[in-house]
Amino acid sequence: MGETFYILKDGNLRRKDNNVVITSIEGDAKNLKAEVTDEIYLFGEISMNTKLLNFLSQKGIIMHVFNYYGFYSGSYYPREANISGYLLVQQVRSYDNEKRRLQLAKEILRAASYNIYRNLRYYNGRGIDLNIPMMEIQSLANKLDFGNSINEIMGVEGNIRKKYYSTWNDIIKQDIDFQKRVKRPPDNMINSLISFINSLVYTTVLSEIYKTQLNPTISYLHEPGTKRFSLCLDIAEIFKPLIGDRMIFSMLNKNQITEDDFEKESNFLYLKETGKKKILMEYDKRLNQTISHKELGRDVSYRYLIRLECYKIIKDIIGEKEYNGFKIWW
Repeated sequence: MGETFYILKDGNLRRKDNNVVITSIEGDAKNLKAEVTDEIYLFGEISMNTKLLNFLSQKGIIMHVFNYYGFYSGSYYPREANISGYLLVQQVRSYDNEKRRLQLAKEILRAASYNIYRNLRYYNGRGIDLNIPMMEIQSLANKLDFGNSINEIMGVEGNIRKKYYSTWNDIIKQDIDFQKRVKRPPDNMINSLISFINSLVYTTVLSEIYKTQLNPTISYLHEPGTKRFSLCLDIAEIFKPLIGDRMIFSMLNKNQITEDDFEKESNFLYLKETGKKKILMEYDKRLNQTISHKELGRDVSYRYLIRLECYKIIKDIIGEKEYNGFKIWW
């Protein structure tokens, strides 16, 4: 697997010979080694030209752009290298077939709900009484089997999330009043962290989809729409509990992230550069963390688990094997 580079400072990004070079405002230059680069994340004010974009496209390097405040703006997605007209047709047919789409959407939510439950079970085993919300989430998850439409199961998912978020004040040791999920804009430290880290998970999923023959705009749980890669939203639901939520719990409980990492005058809406750097270092560390895969019989990284999920969806779409969503087993 290639490397991911996170650029937080302002500067200039350009092609130099067969490499990508970032030069800071102060004149410091760093070679990003294009031959081993998979992704570039831009958080600073960066200038570039089409010569660079053409080079990124040749090398299959995806570039994710975040604005000054750390909110995700979009991605430069090179021309697809792995194209399959057959798979595209099958992917669309699975979406158009109401029964098949609902079946895939339900399995995505079953996996996501189970992973949420496993997070609660982890902390329940460490002295935090979460038995009641765990039982309530299990009961809600069982209702997914009886859903007759996407809207119906999305309603169930919303209730699961609401119940899940109600436990966060018990799990997180810092004194933060987290009442509900607020997105636009986030209204406290936890909501700001969720928004920022969920964007990271979303972009990682996009990068892994790019390495397969799936089309990221055709989805099953979330409605495909314009100007978004909705399949990324589907797959991200499964991995947010494992990668994003666990990371938030750990960093807050270890005081790796505190109020000092936010702009207080903005009501903790914006992360400082120091906070972003801590999160990105931890995020990259978690993506590269490995576990022993039961079926493959070898160690795989969290990042590769996402790509395996893409392959499982492909097998379902082409009728090779029914899709079973990833569930945490450790």
